[in-house]
Amino acid sequence: MQFLHLIKLNKKSPVFISLSLAMLFSVNSHLSFADDMPQWQHNQISNKASLRGSAIKQNSLWVTGSKNSVFVSTDQGKTWQDKSVKATVITDFRDIEVFDQNTAIVMGVGSGAQSMLYKTKDGGDSWKLLYQNTDPQGFFDSIAFWDNQSGLLVGDPVDGFYVMKKTNDGGKTWRRIGKDKLPQIEDKEAAFAASGNTLIVGKGGKAWLTTGGNAASVYHSNDFGESWQRQSVPLFTKADTAGGYGLGLNAMQQLFVVGGDYQQRPKAYNNMATYINGQWQAVDAGQHGLRTALTCQGNICIATGKTSSDISNDGGKSWQVFPNEKAAIDDKGFYTLASENMVFLAAGAEGKVGVLSLK
Repeated sequence: MQFLHLIKLNKKSPVFISLSLAMLFSVNSHLSFADDMPQWQHNQISNKASLRGSAIKQNSLWVTGSKNSVFVSTDQGKTWQDKSVKATVITDFRDIEVFDQNTAIVMGVGSGAQSMLYKTKDGGDSWKLLYQNTDPQGFFDSIAFWDNQSGLLVGDPVDGFYVMKKTNDGGKTWRRIGKDKLPQIEDKEAAFAASGNTLIVGKGGKAWLTTGGNAASVYHSNDFGESWQRQSVPLFTKADTAGGYGLGLNAMQQLFVVGGDYQQRPKAYNNMATYINGQWQAVDAGQHGLRTALTCQGNICIATGKTSSDISNDGGKSWQVFPNEKAAIDDKGFYTLASENMVFLAAGAEGKVGVLSLK
C-alpha cells in the first residue's frame, strides 16, 4: 500500500478555462463543433497547485489541492480568492464538500496525520481542524454527504477492509462501519484519491465507492452506508495502478464509473462503464486514456482526465472528444469535475481551472 500512497501523493494535476457554449452546441439534439468554435480560455490559480478537489454551490465555485490550497470564485471563475488553510502540517486537499456559500469541509490526504478534515463556516476566511487520522497506516481517499449533517469518509484498508466512517453531526464525530458490513478487499485492491469522485452519494440513502488495483470494482450501499456489496466493473485492470478512479450520475440517476491506468494515461483501453438494466456494461467513449472524473447537467455529460476530455449530449449514451487545441499535448484535460445549475467546473495541473456555463 505504501507504493500506492506514493502514487496518490505524486499524481500531477488539471487548467483555468472559461467558455461560452452557446456557439458550441446546436440548439436541438446533436453536438455541433463548428470550425470557428471558441477556444478554451486559459488561466491559472496563483500558486500553481495541483488541483484535485472541486465543488459548486449557490454560484460559489471552490477548488482544492496541494500545499493546503483552497481557492474560491464568486464571479463564474473570472477571479479567484485564496482561502487556503494556514496550518503547520502541509497536506493535499483531494476532496471538498460545500454545503452553502459559507460552509465547506476539505479533506487532506497522506499517511497518518496528513489525512485530515478542516471545516469553514465563513467562506474560507477561517478554518477549524475537524478530524484527523490517528492510524499510521491510514490514508483518506474521499468524502461525500447527503446533507449538512450526514456523510461518509472512506480511507485505505488497514486490516483487510476499507475504513468506512459515517457522521450524523456534520463531521464532528465519526463512527466506523463494522467490518462485517463490508466485503473483504481483493488482492492488491486500492482506492485512488484522484479527483474527489471516488466516493459519491445519491437519493434515498444510496452510496457508491469505486476501487482499482488488479481489479476494478464498485461497492454500493442502499442504507446510508451501513452495509455494502461489491460488483466487478468492465474497466482496464492489467496493472496495480489500474481500475476505477471516479463515479458520476446523469440526470436520470444512472451510475457511471470511469478509470484506466495512472501509469498509462494516454493509451487506448476501456475507460468507462455504466450500470443499466441491472448490470454493468462497458461504454464506448472512444478509449482516449485515463479518465478520473465525470459529471452531468441535463443531457450534457463531461468526462475528463489529464490528457483530454470527452463530452456527451445524450446523457452518456454516446461520446466524442471535447477539444482543447491550445493546450499542450497530454495536458488537454483535467483531474476533477463538479457541476450545478448547468455550470461545469474543472481543475487540474499547475493551478488550471475551467468553467463551462450552459445557462
